[in-house]
This record gives sequence, structure tokens and C-alpha cells, in this order.
Amino acid sequence: MKLDRKEILAALETISVAGDGKNMVESGVIQNVMTFGDEVVVDVVLNNPALHIKKRAEVDIMKVIHEKIYEKAKVKVNIKVESPEKPEIKGKSIPGISNIIAVSSGKGGVGKSTVTANLAVTLANMGFKVGILDADIYGPSMPIMFDVEKSKPISVEVEGKSKMKPIVSYGVELLSIGFFTSPDQAVIWRGPMAAKALNQMIFDADWGELDFLLLDLPPGTGDIHLSLMQSLPITGAVVVSTPQAVALADAKKGVSMFMAEAVNIPVLGVVENMAYFTPEELPTNKYYIFGQEGAKNLSEDLNVPFLGEVPIVQSIREAGDYGRPAALQEGSPVAEAFVTIARNTVEQVVKRNDSLPPTEAVKITTMAGCSAVKK
Repeated sequence: MKLDRKEILAALETISVAGDGKNMVESGVIQNVMTFGDEVVVDVVLNNPALHIKKRAEVDIMKVIHEKIYEKAKVKVNIKVESPEKPEIKGKSIPGISNIIAVSSGKGGVGKSTVTANLAVTLANMGFKVGILDADIYGPSMPIMFDVEKSKPISVEVEGKSKMKPIVSYGVELLSIGFFTSPDQAVIWRGPMAAKALNQMIFDADWGELDFLLLDLPPGTGDIHLSLMQSLPITGAVVVSTPQAVALADAKKGVSMFMAEAVNIPVLGVVENMAYFTPEELPTNKYYIFGQEGAKNLSEDLNVPFLGEVPIVQSIREAGDYGRPAALQEGSPVAEAFVTIARNTVEQVVKRNDSLPPTEAVKITTMAGCSAVKK
């Protein structure tokens, strides 16, 4: 069957890019349509899309051609991203830091800090320069996980200014509110006080040259998250969840926060923690205590990458308690899992930096006690 180009263009006039009032032909999104018998090639140009918008455009084009023109048509959609000049980054960038990755979870208890710590040491072992900002103000755990509870950052002079020198452990630079409070002291701060403390640790620190700065965020989608997105141009986010339905529901909210049009921080992917349990005496058995592949299925549903899974292993808990991340045990299942996650994360960062302009920091205004998020 020979397809008609004019009919295809007419069909494409019935759809538009998400958030754009004009149809794809009128707005200039469709650059070219070529037909070869029952084959259709559609060239599309999008301006600075979020990744889910790019996928939506491809699906809509294929669907309308199959429904309105020919259901067996072989459709190929070539999508090109043409960004306007890279926007000025409105937040303060940190000189010397190439990528800032927010590690988030929709709820507590899913192992977000454990994933952050083990991802950091794995990246460091791969040769990257890595830092962690423990932004979990009300539950800082990095000093324990890196066995530096009694350490205190010293003051150094950098270009005539006094700066905090991060603590270094296992090749990772660390700053945490836990270095400035006693272990049994509760941090009872309102949002502005917490934000001020975070800003001091971010901008009054001598981080030096880093390939990756990981932000260990508090659970949920609250004020600290907005403060950091206001202060920093975040490269991308990693969302951690267990396979359990309750955790997945909250993880979905976390992904949706970063993908919100006003925020628009790329989600690099989802990590499934506590994926399964394998007893030491039955090394070939897998017991899916919290459900099977829940986070993996969630990533597919939300069209975000799946970065990998981490099993339930006693050594992970023990290593965290003793201050030596389990991923340092070379050749162990945990180390292998985090190598996979680290490689996938780096791959997604490279793809994100190649295809999208720098993330802008979010502008936040407060009116009548409610936070309004703007770009």
C-alpha cells in the first residue's frame, strides 16, 4: 500500500505537543514527512523537552498514523532536540562541581541514605571525584555510615575567605549537619533555619573539583527539597524505592515532583532497594519479601530508566552500622549491584548532559502560607 503524504500531514494536524496549544504541523514541530510504500518517516524537532514529553510525542505520532491512515504502516519517528541558547543558570553554581545528583525517596525506611553512601564509594572506586552533602537535616546518617561521627570540619582560607573543609572518608568528601550536633541532640528547626544551614554547607565549603556531588535528601517532597532546588541547578535525580506497593505509591509522587513543569529536573532513574532476600545457606534461592520488580515496573510505567536493584543482605546493615559501606567488599553481590547502578547512573548523566540544557534553579515564592513554585 502506498501512503499519501498530504493525508498524513492532515492527520498530524490533529495532535499537539504536550503543553503547546498549536498542532504539530502549525507549530513547526513536524519538519518533514517521507513515505516509501507502507513506510513513513517523520522528522520532528522539539525545543528543550522533558524526557516524558519527547516519548509522548513519538507515541502520539505513531498512534494517529495507525488509527487515521493505515493500521499496519511502518512508522519511524526521528526526534531531534534543538534548544535555544543555553539559559543562564539562575541559581548559584558551585565552581569546580560538574554534576549535582539529588538522591530522593518518597518515604522513609527504604534505604535512600544507604544507596547514596554505597553509590558514592562505588563512583569513587571507579576513579571519579565524589562528594556527599547530607541534606537530611532532621536525620543525618552519613557520619555513622562513613565512620566519622567524631570528626569536625576545619576552617581553611580560600581566596581570602574562610571555608569549611569537608571530611574525607573512603575517597568521598562529606558534609553533614551531624558534624555540628551531638548524636543525641534533636534538630528542632523551622524550614528557613534548615535552609540557611544547608546553604552554608553548600556555598561556604571548599569542595574543590568534583565530578559528582550527591545530595542525600530527606524522605518525601517537602520544604528542604524546594530550598535545595531553589539554591542549586541540579543535574538530575535518582529515586529510591522498595518493591512494596506503599513505597511505590510514594516514590511515584517523588518522580512526579521532579517532573513537574515548574521544576523540570530530569529523573536519571529509579533504584529498587531490598529487591529480594537470598539466605547464605541457600545461595541460589531468591525470596521476594516485599514483592517482585515493583520499582522496575514503576520505572517502565513512568518512562524513566531503571538503574538497578539491591538485594537484602545482612552485610549492608552491618557495614552501615560499622561505618564501612558494603559496596567496598569487592566481588560481593552488593558491590556488583552498585557497580551496575553506578554505571547506569553515569550513562544517564552523560545522556542528559548531551541532550538537555543545564537545569535552572527553581524560583520559590511564598504567599499566604502556601509555597508557589515558579521557573
